[in-house]
Amino acid sequence: MRAIRIHRFGGPEELRCEELAVPQPGEHEVLLRVHAAGLNYTDLGQRAGHMMGAPSLPFVPGLEAAGMIEAVGSEVRGLAAGTRVVAMLPNQGGLAEYAVAPASMVVAIPEALSFAQAVALPAQGPTALLGLRLGAQLRGGESVFVPSAAGGVGTLLVQLARALGAGRVIGAASRADKRALVTRLGAAATVDMADPAWPAQVREATDGRGADVVFVAGGGAIAARSLEALAPRGRLVLFGADCMFDTAWSREQMTGLLAQNQSIVGFATFTLPLAERQAALVEVLEWAASGRIEPVIGQTFALAEVARAHEAMAARSTTGKVVVHVA
Repeated sequence: MRAIRIHRFGGPEELRCEELAVPQPGEHEVLLRVHAAGLNYTDLGQRAGHMMGAPSLPFVPGLEAAGMIEAVGSEVRGLAAGTRVVAMLPNQGGLAEYAVAPASMVVAIPEALSFAQAVALPAQGPTALLGLRLGAQLRGGESVFVPSAAGGVGTLLVQLARALGAGRVIGAASRADKRALVTRLGAAATVDMADPAWPAQVREATDGRGADVVFVAGGGAIAARSLEALAPRGRLVLFGADCMFDTAWSREQMTGLLAQNQSIVGFATFTLPLAERQAALVEVLEWAASGRIEPVIGQTFALAEVARAHEAMAARSTTGKVVVHVA
């Protein structure tokens, strides 16, 4: 089978397309004939060797795959060959023509969804849905600000926040075409993140109050300045591995946090029980199949073009989910 393999950590040039033996499923695993694989910023960090828990070299990357079940392990129940499924792959391997996945992390794909649409949801869908419910504890009528609203999680946050009863959703992006996408997905207002005065834009869009909930996927200046866009008693929800780096708040900002009874909340799906994450994925897939939300597919690449896909993601030139078509 064709597969992408990494022999040493480094840049996109380390992603090599090779011929490997088809893996065999263990007794609690299924073998997938992969049709589409999803890319995440985690993939870029693991390729470079910057992420905690990076696999041992060499390895086949890819944390998400959608395809047909080819075979099942001896202890697998309720799954059969020929079923269309999507899966998270904790041991990687999705960027290949065949991959193995734990049966406990496999979910059937509704007939209304394509493989590409389905693979846009395993990582981002539960993050957005549970981030709103558990992280933000969103209440009906509250306003939500999403700084990276044109990305994989951001496009879902905008749509799910509206579906869960948010009063006003404000989405931000640094390009006009991305802001147009966010508006089409239902944002009541958009903010230009290239404008240094973006926190003031958020306040203007919320009648001077600020957003009740702000979602930030990374650290640095955006995380620090997001407090300026937060309403009294608001919650700033930090998610994503990049939040661990270069985030610092000034004494003045922290004084305001205390005075306005605001909260900084950390949120990660991987620490939640598997059953809870899987239930959220099933729910998001059903919402997508019914048309309540739209999995936004930005750019698609062939398996041999994965290096280009990594470069596009690193340049922040993509929107929605980046998908690799394998079959």
